[in-house]
Amino acid sequence: MVLARLAPVSDLSFFTDAEDAVARALCDLLLAQDSADPEAWRQTLAALDADADKTYGAGFAGLASAQQAAMIGAVFQAGQAKRTWHGWSGAHVWSLWTRYACAAFYSHPWAWNEIGFGGPAYTRGYKNVGIDARERWEVTGDTDTNGADPVPFADRVERAQTEHRQLTDVLSTQANPNENHGSEQA
Repeated sequence: MVLARLAPVSDLSFFTDAEDAVARALCDLLLAQDSADPEAWRQTLAALDADADKTYGAGFAGLASAQQAAMIGAVFQAGQAKRTWHGWSGAHVWSLWTRYACAAFYSHPWAWNEIGFGGPAYTRGYKNVGIDARERWEVTGDTDTNGADPVPFADRVERAQTEHRQLTDVLSTQANPNENHGSEQA
């Protein structure tokens, strides 16, 4: 049944043939389906690690968060200024990293829960669609009797969100150094 859903559909049910051609080209471009992502990953990760070692004397993974933010801030700035970074378009590298990071983050059930996504539709599909409309097999309320967090790595995710906010502040400060970002006293 799943494989049958993967087969090409012979008749379009919504778009015209012309609209379908435009939509396919648009989605291919937006999702970078024509890029050399595997090679870009290898080369840009190696370049990031080499830059960290050259700048701080340690690999990227061994740096403090603020140092890591400064390193990727250079890539972000290259993208904003339409410059290259180690032979790659800075915008392409930034897009590559953020696209895959977001895809990985939002592929996890914890993130689905955070955005109110009930999960993928399985072969039986969804019958009770709507806000707070649960299927008969979905549990209601808190079923965790010992009060423990149902997602063991939730603390890790919370730390990552905090570090992301800090990184965003650093990148915003780097992009607009003359603006008051709330950290200076008036």
